[in-house]
Amino acid sequence: MASYLIADSGSTKTDWCLLRKGKKPLRFSTQGINPYIQSKEAIVEMLKNELPWDNTKYKANVLCYFGAGAANPEKQEFLEDILKAHFKIKKTEVQGDMLAAARALCGDNSGVVCILGTGSASCYYNGKKIVEQKPSLGYIAGDEGGGNYMGKRILQYYAYGTFDTELKMGFEMRFGDDIRKIINKLYHEPNPNRYLASFVTLLKENRGHYMVENIIEDCLNDFFHTSILKHRNSWNLPLYFSGSIAYEFRDILGSLCHQYELEIGDVIKSPMDGLIKYYKGKLS
Repeated sequence: MASYLIADSGSTKTDWCLLRKGKKPLRFSTQGINPYIQSKEAIVEMLKNELPWDNTKYKANVLCYFGAGAANPEKQEFLEDILKAHFKIKKTEVQGDMLAAARALCGDNSGVVCILGTGSASCYYNGKKIVEQKPSLGYIAGDEGGGNYMGKRILQYYAYGTFDTELKMGFEMRFGDDIRKIINKLYHEPNPNRYLASFVTLLKENRGHYMVENIIEDCLNDFFHTSILKHRNSWNLPLYFSGSIAYEFRDILGSLCHQYELEIGDVIKSPMDGLIKYYKGKLS
């Protein structure tokens, strides 16, 4: 009887689910995994600390892992070696996070699927596979609309003195007022993309402030221009969104879709519920 261990991983968080026929799904959560940023040693250590695995207690026949940075064949092999060694599951599939979002949001239907979390990405999904995906330049040169992209804008507004007194004080209360320490953390400590994305809490806590609304709309509009509007199918198929940023600011996504005369479909925070539904159909 088939049983699945499903993982949906972004750069900040990984959702895990053990799916067995006739039993309630077991869900877990760990830090995110990104093979472009983290070493093998860092990933192995995180798994040991946060998801110790007893293969006799939690038996799974197939491991289906979907993750940020996992669409590259070289990175797929890198992750497969780590996951097989940790979970002792021979049948392991590693795919990019875009396919997870597409299966969760569209099922067997076509659509333009977008991820807006710590990073960002988009694709055209034909109901079976990803046919067209725009290249990702990552947190240094791309990720328009994602959390780390917004985080850069927030840091710039603070450091260059653009924020008014209210937002300046809000930033300092949460992140401190020593720019040297912030820069040191950004350039010399692990996971700078997560650190940048953590600044987005300032936006969440100050909705309605004109500067906050401008930052959110400008960053999401950049994603429309660099990604969504480059897909020809955006004008004849629904747009689907997944990720913490998409879900948090779904009102502005809706406004932008209306502005560009595009149809918006579902907006979800995480693909896991959709993936559970998808793989339940494969249990035997």
